Amino acid sequence: MKFKLISTFLLLSIFINAQPQVLDKVIAVIGKNPMLLSEVETSLVQQKEKAQNDPNARCKSFEDLLFQKLLLSQADRDSITVEDKEVDGELTRRINYYVGMLGSEEKFEQFYGKRISVFKDELRDDVKDQLKAQKMQQKITGELKLTPGEVRMYYNTIPFDSLPLINSEYEIGHIIRKPPINDETKKETRELLDTYRQRVINGESMSVLCALYSEDPGSAKNGGRYESVMRGQFVPEFEAIAFKLKAGEISEIFETTYGYHFIQLVARKGESVDVRHLLLSPKISQLDVLKAKNELDSVQKLISNGTINFNAAALKYSDDKETKQNGGLIVNPANNNTKWEIEELGQTDQNLVFMLDKMQIGEVTPVLQHVGQDTKQAWRIVYLKSRSEPHKANLKDDYAKLLNMATFDKQKKLITDWIAKKSKTTYIKINSEFNSCKLEYNWTITP
Repeated sequence: MKFKLISTFLLLSIFINAQPQVLDKVIAVIGKNPMLLSEVETSLVQQKEKAQNDPNARCKSFEDLLFQKLLLSQADRDSITVEDKEVDGELTRRINYYVGMLGSEEKFEQFYGKRISVFKDELRDDVKDQLKAQKMQQKITGELKLTPGEVRMYYNTIPFDSLPLINSEYEIGHIIRKPPINDETKKETRELLDTYRQRVINGESMSVLCALYSEDPGSAKNGGRYESVMRGQFVPEFEAIAFKLKAGEISEIFETTYGYHFIQLVARKGESVDVRHLLLSPKISQLDVLKAKNELDSVQKLISNGTINFNAAALKYSDDKETKQNGGLIVNPANNNTKWEIEELGQTDQNLVFMLDKMQIGEVTPVLQHVGQDTKQAWRIVYLKSRSEPHKANLKDDYAKLLNMATFDKQKKLITDWIAKKSKTTYIKINSEFNSCKLEYNWTITP
């Protein structure tokens, strides 16, 4: 069992109604909260791959649920409450996630055989209990912050042979240079897009015009149509317009990093919308592309000969708003810091991995072609700030990892002590078929 189990349970119950029904029965009672066999079986279905390789999976799922029910029982004693808006927000988040996986609200409702509103009503009580249990768990662990001294003490308790092996990690930065688009080209693009917009207003099919002229590869072949668009899926400028329109209404022309657009709202379906949009991107001349490359090549030479350091060059010359204020350093979304393992870098750019392997610390690459999230051509140079060799974890190089380990260990101890204490004062009765389970925590079970 892990102390993060409640966040796991916040995702599990979305599938309950999609699973085969089992002959249900009460297998445990914790305080006034019964635990059903179907809850354990559903948990096992969701962890199918892990469960197949773990003979103790059923008992672990049982203990996870036992912990959740104990949290819920104590939350009621402590008068912990959950507002309706919190429940609504969590329900919406879950539905949005799975609608995104299945493709549309219609496909979601077809898959589950019921309307989303009915689905939410059926899940509401379960979600409310889960959020209440989550708040209780947060109350136990609190805003735990360890001092460097506590991390050092934790590190010193780990035998050297048990220290984790840290793979080779890289810190890299980049400077991106985007070819500029001149004002005349922008004006011409916007004027051309306006002629298409007027044609739609005058009665021509937007679907046909999008298929003929839109430069959005994701929707042009579908007549410019995107279905079941949820908030957070598209750039903010696009969503700000899409969610304000009325059915059939056509927006004014607006600009995003992708170019110029106009949108027609096809339908509003609960918390999602179906839209058509036509995109035109101002064309960049080859002269401007070459100019941007030459500019970045000059910056690369200034860094290489020591005239300017990489941090200062990134702040002064980079067109990447996300990294320029951070000395050009690229944050790894997997761990929210600047350390990357080689496999992670390979998933983003395999060619870059080969180059980094031959570079010295502090070197920068030659100018490389780069295509950003906006799919537009750009150039970049990449800087190798650091590269570690595989090693046993140590305080100097791996403090962040050790802090996470120490925090996890401390939280687990708090949970362990809490279960041992609260299970003594809470009525806990379990079915005999689970008596053989070797539970991880020290539970006091009512005879």
